[in-house]
Amino acid sequence: MKLFVIAAFLAVAAAASSSYKPEYIAPSYTTPSYPAPKYPTPSYPAPAYPTPSYNKDNKYADITITSQSDERNLDGSSQWSYAQSDYTTREESQVQKKMQGATYDSYGKESYGEVLGNTNKGSSYWVSPEGQKFTLTWAADEAGFQPKGDHLPVAPVHEYELPVAPVHEYELPVAPALPYTRTGLGY
Repeated sequence: MKLFVIAAFLAVAAAASSSYKPEYIAPSYTTPSYPAPKYPTPSYPAPAYPTPSYNKDNKYADITITSQSDERNLDGSSQWSYAQSDYTTREESQVQKKMQGATYDSYGKESYGEVLGNTNKGSSYWVSPEGQKFTLTWAADEAGFQPKGDHLPVAPVHEYELPVAPVHEYELPVAPALPYTRTGLGY
């Protein structure tokens, strides 16, 4: 019922004649037209740049991309890859994951708790100009960046025994006993 009363009131208000004089009521809206601005022609000549020649020194002009994919998911994960005509490939995927870490509020105050982070993993394969084949795989997560490949240097293995700190036996001197007094402090 209230809705009917409101609708009827609005209909009467819309149908009522306006108290404005007709010359003040805007006609149907039309876009104003303006003459195009006239700018003077510059008095200096346009700079003459040499035409770029992109393929002049390109020794890899015959390498083309043979496949490519890129997938982004609503959950924040993604994966992409490409392959080239020289057998170079690369693929990578990442997933958003809840992990423990530092967060900062709008005032810069640090707190420790659950944060969203990315974990990535991927691989690359390529052939050097000398014909050597390289494969690199990696993972990046809570443990940090972990690359693996036969061509990567390996840290030397520690084979030495660490020296043991000497142990000294000390006897602490015993303080002489103070006689008991009424105050209990010994003097």
